[in-house]
Formats: sequence, structure tokens, C-alpha cells
Amino acid sequence: MFLLEPVGLGRLENDAYLALLDLKRATAEELAGNAGCSPAELRPALRRLLDHGLVQQIGFTPALYALVAPDEALPSLISRRRGDLAQMQMRIEELADRLRARPARGGTPVVELVEGEDAVLAAVSRLQLEAREEIIAVDAPPYIGGQSNPNDLELSRLADGVAYRFVYAREALASPEHIAAMRRCTEAGERARILPDVTLKMFVVDRTTALLPVSYTDQDPGVRLLVHESALVDVLVCCFESLWARATPFDSAGAECGPSAKDRELLALMASGMKDRTIARSLGVTERTVGRRLTELMAGLGAETRFQAGVQAARAGWL
Repeated sequence: MFLLEPVGLGRLENDAYLALLDLKRATAEELAGNAGCSPAELRPALRRLLDHGLVQQIGFTPALYALVAPDEALPSLISRRRGDLAQMQMRIEELADRLRARPARGGTPVVELVEGEDAVLAAVSRLQLEAREEIIAVDAPPYIGGQSNPNDLELSRLADGVAYRFVYAREALASPEHIAAMRRCTEAGERARILPDVTLKMFVVDRTTALLPVSYTDQDPGVRLLVHESALVDVLVCCFESLWARATPFDSAGAECGPSAKDRELLALMASGMKDRTIARSLGVTERTVGRRLTELMAGLGAETRFQAGVQAARAGWL
């Protein structure tokens, strides 16, 4: 997980920004050397950082670049991304309203209402059995029964050659049992990623049929929309791919072995309230390395804050 990916920036922008945390001010050539690329490759990334208000340019011959503090620059970008997602939610609901009453070819409604928890569970099973190529899904609340439950049918469908890609919300990994269930699926072939704040619950089969809540603002776990091949399904697929790009890959091998001894020590020092600079001196690494590794560990734990990371690590038996 990289700091700037959730706000739509790439690895090169992320590396340049983090490099400036250590260098304070630097030329493009100095930053390129730190990021392991050429100045020509780095300059477009610097322009994007300037456009997003994350760095500022000082002078021209040569130009120096200085960091804008994260707590000053990032909140507006985060708010903008949240606004984009809110607009996407509204658009999905508008399309659902337009399509719900419109019949598809052959007289079959584009959107059907599925009511009742048993009916929803039966629809999920039926869709999986009908899948021929790929199932993509966002595993997020609301859950039938109040919590995420193992998908036993997935293992047999993976064995049949159906691909699965899942984006998991924090609530889907609320306990070691949930993490163990996800690990069984990833070991069987599921590709999994984690996005702690995701709320756009969906289940899409072969990019033609989808199951999703009636509303993303007033969700009922026992009511779903079954959407057949239409523009609405296309929108959902695009939405999923955007979330997939932002999410952090789940490393089943790393989860199986748990954190390294160095990671356990890092988490323990963080939980004790030590600052990154002090942790770096204790571990004999750079402050930038500490920040990066903590960000990765927080993503793996499904935590948005360091306090949450400490709680999740304790629950997982890492501390």
C-alpha cells in the first residue's frame, strides 16, 4: 500500500513525495536519483504533484521542489475522492430507478427485486453455479446475520476454473476466523485485495449479471437488486475496477506466516506511542522505511489509524 494511491496518484509520484519527506528540498535530478529513475521520467510525476498541491516549486535555475505537509495537502484530495465516490453511488441508484421498470429483450425485467434473507442467499448460490468465467465482488456490510460468513461454494467453483476477485472491507476481516476463511480461498486461487473504507457492496458474475443493495445509503441485508445485462452492470464493473486499483493486495503467504520478528517489534514500538523517528533509531533503519512498512502493515490489518492497527494486531496475536 502506497500513501498516494488512494487519491489517484501512482508509484512514481508516491516515491517522489516520500523522498521529499527526508530531503526537504531537492532538484528533479536529486529526486530522480532517490526514486531510482531518470529526471525525464520523474518530471511528469512532479507536474502531477504540483497540480495536486502536494509540492511547491522554488525558483527555476535549477528548480527546487519542496514538500507541502501531508496534513495540509491531503485532506482536500481525500474529500475530492470521497465526493467522486458519492457521485458514483448516486449515479448507480439513478440508473437502477430508470431500469427497474423497463423490460429487457424477451420481456425479462432488467432489474428484479430479491426479498428475504433466504432468497438472497439462494440468489448468491445460483449466480455462482451459473458463472462460467469470473466473479468479481466487494465484500462489505450489510451482512445477513450481522457478520460476514464463509462462502463454501467458492472453493468448488475455483476448482472448476471460475476466477474470483474480491475487494474486502475492514468489517469482512473482523476476526482471525474471517481472515482464515479468506486465506483458504486465496490459497485455492482467489485474488483478494483490501480496502478498509469501501462501502459499495456488489456481486457481479461474468460481467453480465449483478446482485447489489437497493440503496447504498439505507441498506437492508435481506433485500437486493438482481440486475441483468445492461448499462447498470457496465457501471458496476467500472466501479469495481476503480476500487480494485485502489485496494491493497492480500498476501496469503505473508498472512500464513504472520509478521516477521522485525515487524512485531515495529508494531510493539508503534503501540507504545513512539514516534517514527525514535522507532527508526531503535531498529536501525530510516524514518522513511518505518513509515512505509507501517502503512503496509496497517493495510494488511484493515486499519485506517495506528490505534486501530494496534488493536487489530493484538487481536491477531501479533503483539
